[in-house]
Amino acid sequence: MDIIDLSIIIGYILLTIGVGIWISKKASNGLDDYFLGGNSIKWYYLGLSNGSGMFDISGTSLMVGWLFLYGAKSFMFMWLWPIWNQIFVMMFLAIWIRRSKVMTGSEWILTRFGNDKAGKASHIIVAVFAIVSAIGFIAYFFEGIGKFMTVILPWDMTLQFDDTLIFNSDQSYALIIILLTTIYTVKGGMFSVVATEVLQYGIMVIAGVLVAGYTLIYFTDVQINAVISEEWRNIFFGWELDTHWSSKYQAFNNLIDSEGYKMFGALIGMSLFKGFFASIAGPTPGFDMQRILSTKSVKEAAYMSGFTNLILFIPRYLLIAGIVVIALVTLAPEMAANPSLNGSDLEIILPRIINFHVPVGIKGLLLAGLLAAFMSTFSAFVNSGPAYIVNDIYKKYFKPKATSEHYIKMSHIASFLVVGLGVFMGFFADSINSLTLWITSALYGGYVAANFLKWVWWRFNGWGYFWGMLSGLLVASLQFVLDQNKGNFEVGSWLYNLSELQAIYLFPIIFGVSIIGCLLGTLLTRPTDIFVLKDFYKNVRPWGFWAPVYKTLKSEDKSFTTNNHFAGDMLNCVIGIVWQSSMIVLPIFLLIRDYSKTLVSLSVFLVTTIILKYTWLDKVRRLED
Repeated sequence: MDIIDLSIIIGYILLTIGVGIWISKKASNGLDDYFLGGNSIKWYYLGLSNGSGMFDISGTSLMVGWLFLYGAKSFMFMWLWPIWNQIFVMMFLAIWIRRSKVMTGSEWILTRFGNDKAGKASHIIVAVFAIVSAIGFIAYFFEGIGKFMTVILPWDMTLQFDDTLIFNSDQSYALIIILLTTIYTVKGGMFSVVATEVLQYGIMVIAGVLVAGYTLIYFTDVQINAVISEEWRNIFFGWELDTHWSSKYQAFNNLIDSEGYKMFGALIGMSLFKGFFASIAGPTPGFDMQRILSTKSVKEAAYMSGFTNLILFIPRYLLIAGIVVIALVTLAPEMAANPSLNGSDLEIILPRIINFHVPVGIKGLLLAGLLAAFMSTFSAFVNSGPAYIVNDIYKKYFKPKATSEHYIKMSHIASFLVVGLGVFMGFFADSINSLTLWITSALYGGYVAANFLKWVWWRFNGWGYFWGMLSGLLVASLQFVLDQNKGNFEVGSWLYNLSELQAIYLFPIIFGVSIIGCLLGTLLTRPTDIFVLKDFYKNVRPWGFWAPVYKTLKSEDKSFTTNNHFAGDMLNCVIGIVWQSSMIVLPIFLLIRDYSKTLVSLSVFLVTTIILKYTWLDKVRRLED
């Protein structure tokens, strides 16, 4: 690595840690300051922070591999998360959530189910889910950053003791970066997280623009067109994927056949099924929800969520598409000649391109940008996970009366505990892809049913929520254990067959088990207290099946009206998904020099932006906090 690039990276790390520690004194006034920034941070800073937190290095590596292999239609793989849950949050969920005026997602659940035994059970299970998901994401980050840094940096960091391997090089690099990030995050809480993430977002944007500019200047249309086919450019698809690559690159066609996504129509259908319920369920109790609860008002929560969508996708895909263009021209012939080509080769495209095919200066900024992507996302989870341990478990059930200094000290301990467990889990993960699919499909499958019903059905109660979440969590955890141990099962056995299934296809099973838990837990126990339901419905005002509660409120106040915005909200969500998709494919088409599709994408983006100004933004401006 050139001294210029190394200096840029070291300078970035020192600047980030310095900013994080410098601003940390603001977090010393109590848990509200530590976890929510005292609800004093401006919405556009929170939006930048939220967007930065979603710009992670592990996901970027994965999306580079997907775009390289599957072409333009690979943007639909993002629906596995599903990314358009951000659209649902923007359109109505941010408003519903922020009206609660609480600190965490599990504390929010008490406003829905009350503070009796059923409410406390639902409160505990959502806190457990938040902690488990934070640990899972930290494992995902651990796996990604280690692989990335090992390819980029020249030093062998393998640690051995008497010929016994302690840490391989991947693990050593990951531990160093995680420790540095944890220090400033733990020290400064939400203030440090937001301040450093705004800085990191700026670096990521500069890196993306520089890489995109480099590909536009140094790679020609002829070079790109010699590699990719018309099908590679096509975002439309049938039930089964057509041939993406010419016979010269047959190895890539073979890899598509073996990856498990050949039946693309089934994959997208499952993603749409999961995505609808997952999106209405709302953000999981993690950093995204923390940003919503950190805003000053309901109106600013909506602004922040819309701003997150606007700033995230174009800069990120300028970087991703730029890396893929370089890889298509420089790496594709070499990779196609590899007789043992497999999915893990796609995960190292990003670091290989940076290491060997990006010029000095840009390389340093790009590495700083990707390191920023990792640190911003990681720090967001390190801040959000411990909030549930301290505020929702320790403070509520073990030590309700203590000083702010004591709770902040316990938050520091909880942060190191969550990081330690995440790193431990990361040691046993097969790959970034396996962790991605487990988190997005299996783990979230256990979350969706209960959190969908909590919005739309008045009769759904705390015990239904508890048993629905618990049953989903247990099945999701079983799936992870099976996936990591599938080599120990006899080929052809039902355990082996279950472990071989792609996690997305297990989603209906986990969803179904969770729904059964929800219904049995609800129908075999008494309803939530009507006073709790009245307060919740009057405050949050969701649409759905709330007739008995609405009639009670109407009898008490003739002026009370129900929420009739379901159709409008769903229409806005459809427009928003098209808007979001246009921001993903626009930089892809621009950098592969498909100018007609670039113009179409830009037109769709502008038209949908104008429509949303009238159907969403004007409505938000009229909100009363």
